[in-house]
Order: sequence, then structure tokens, then C-alpha cells
Amino acid sequence: MGLKGVVRKLLESQGYRVELIQPEPENIYNQDGLRSIHNHDFMNDARFQSAYTRGMLASEKDYTWHWRVHVGLWAASVAAKLPGDFIECGVNRGFLSSAIMHDLNWDEFDKTFWLLDTFAGIDPRFVSDEEKTSGILERNEGEFYVGGVDIVRKNFSEWKNVQIVVGAIPETLAQVACDQVAYLHLDMNCAPPEVAAFEYFWPKLVPGGVVLLDDYAYRGYESQKAAMDRCAMAVGVRILSLPTGQGLMIKP
Repeated sequence: MGLKGVVRKLLESQGYRVELIQPEPENIYNQDGLRSIHNHDFMNDARFQSAYTRGMLASEKDYTWHWRVHVGLWAASVAAKLPGDFIECGVNRGFLSSAIMHDLNWDEFDKTFWLLDTFAGIDPRFVSDEEKTSGILERNEGEFYVGGVDIVRKNFSEWKNVQIVVGAIPETLAQVACDQVAYLHLDMNCAPPEVAAFEYFWPKLVPGGVVLLDDYAYRGYESQKAAMDRCAMAVGVRILSLPTGQGLMIKP
């Protein structure tokens, strides 16, 4: 019997209850609101690392979004095999979209990647009263958002077939000149513009097309989840809630 066993037996003989604490595995994923002991060796994959690094180049920092980006790259790889354009509503500096375009070798595709954003943060005109009361505008202040579109245009100048649409949704939706959508990413941090974008693009989404919701299950964004659940119910689909905080939909 080892020393720990001797100590445990002695304590138990004195009436103490002893619970063995298992040491934590060394290889734990613990970032971006997700803690997991499950396999995440995608982080060691050279292709993933290259795409993630390109995302960091766009954002000029590491947000430690590895598993979230992993999900986004998978969704884009599925959509890439389908007819239709890619659309991202809520781009900011372009972390995920840059990683996707790098990963897919975007110039090899006959698709357009439409990038819609104010490029100046949340437009308070399109925030629900419930979200305002919850303090969403205050939570989204600061230096996280890009302060203009010029740096974004420079970042995406690497690729062809990119259309950057500046302005607030829903006002800019009609500027997206495409009839088929294969991939739709919604990341606007408030419900009304996400609902408007979903309702506008869902009829254009091809069968098997992917809708990725960045904030769906994220703590503090319950209004968005409730709004998107209503949208999903209206079109007869269900949203997969992911432990990354994202939501995933596939059009039947």
C-alpha cells in the first residue's frame, strides 16, 4: 500500500470520509466558454492551423475560437460542394470568413462570398427593446469592432469574387445579387437583423445548404436564440445547439 493509501486508511479509521480526486487529464480544451476532455486533435492539423492563422491575420489577434472555427470550416466544406454563393452577415474584421476562404482556396470556386456589415459595430436602430434592457449595447462597446471598412477591404483583396456590402441589415439585403445560397453565417449579436437576414435568404438557400448561427447558444444572447427558434419553427426545421455556443441548421 502506498503512502496515499496509508493516509486514507488512517483518516477513515478516525471517521473521516475520504473521496479520491482523479487528476485532470493534461490535454483539456478550455477556452471560449467550452471546457472538454474530448478529442480535439484538429488543433494539431496543419491545414487547420494554416486556416486559423489566416483568421488571426485578419483580426490582428487570437480570440481563442479554435473549436468555433473548426465548426465553421466544416460547415463551409459541406456548402462548397453545393451550388450557390456564400454569405456572412456580421463580418467585423473577417476572422472566420478569412479562415474559410484560405482553407477552401477560394479563387478555385465559381462562387461569390458576400460580406455584409456596418463595419462600425451594432446599429442601435435594429436592437430589440428586450436586448437594450439586457445591456447588449453596453456589452458590445469597446475596441472589438473594426472602425471602418478600409482595413477589411485590404484583408479580402487577396481573393477574387468577394463582395463587401457596407451598411445595416435589413437595409442592405437587396444589394446581394444572388439567386442561390449554399452557406449563410449570421453573427450580428442582436436578434432583429438576424431574423431579417434569415427570412430574406432562407428561400434562396439550396437543399442541403448550411446556416451557421454564431451566437445561438451563447450566454447573454437568449433573445437571439428565442428569435431564431421561432424562425426555424416557421420553416419546419430544428436548430442543433452546439457546445461552442453556435447553432447549426441544414435546409431539407
